[in-house]
Amino acid sequence: MAQWPYNTTRWQRLRQAKLSCSPLCYACELRGKVIPAIAVDHVKAIKAGGDPFPSLEGLMSLCISCHNEKTNAVDRPDRASSGRRFKGFDSCGNPIDPADDWHTGGA
Repeated sequence: MAQWPYNTTRWQRLRQAKLSCSPLCYACELRGKVIPAIAVDHVKAIKAGGDPFPSLEGLMSLCISCHNEKTNAVDRPDRASSGRRFKGFDSCGNPIDPADDWHTGGA
């Protein structure tokens, strides 16, 4: 976590604020699991034009497993992936990734 903005006091405060208001992993909650969040991730990656210091709504609290899954699927286009931020389905059998084509009608 040595790269900007992650080594700044501003980021550490923003990260702590997100974990305080959203202490559980976002993706695990969608799966019906209660797992504490450890990582805070940008909804829109900085490399994709995202704000380095967005509002709390621009951040996701994630467990390490879900953070790594999202990073490998979306933030690293050089790797083969499904393109889904999060794998899995909710209790109704629907994909948990809100950006999945299923939720948007294939648009």
